[in-house]
Amino acid sequence: MTEPKDFNKGVTIPASDGSTLKVGIVRTRWNDAVVSPLEEGVLESLRKCGVKEANIVTVNVPGAYELSFGAKSLIKRDPSIDAVVCLGTLIKGETHHYEYICSACSAGISQVGLDTGVPVVFGVLMCLTDEQAQKRAGIGANSHNHGLDWGLTAVEMGKMRFYA
Repeated sequence: MTEPKDFNKGVTIPASDGSTLKVGIVRTRWNDAVVSPLEEGVLESLRKCGVKEANIVTVNVPGAYELSFGAKSLIKRDPSIDAVVCLGTLIKGETHHYEYICSACSAGISQVGLDTGVPVVFGVLMCLTDEQAQKRAGIGANSHNHGLDWGLTAVEMGKMRFYA
């Protein structure tokens, strides 16, 4: 299967003023070689949007399954959080474990946002190979760091929270 050259496929996420926002990042320790560049991409976008360093809170969890609990715990601990980005990477192996974790992770992250009223950005790569994950984390030629997009999404959705 060939990789598309335009990873964003025509979608543009506008930069926005995030200077009044507080943003949480919940990231996995698992697959750190891919998750760390994604986190750097999120941080770069948040900074470009004016989110103050003091208003960025990072929490580490073991793996993708724990992201939703980490996000909900962060929001409950600090109700001033305007948006949360959940970061992780799942890579298909030889068992059905991948499918179960992908499903639970997706549903859990979505549910946290709906339950708390705080936007929770789904920043979890679900890839068939290590190479696909690396390309989506901005590692290597013809790659794009999707963390950049997720940081912009957090600012846009965090501002939308005030209208909900």
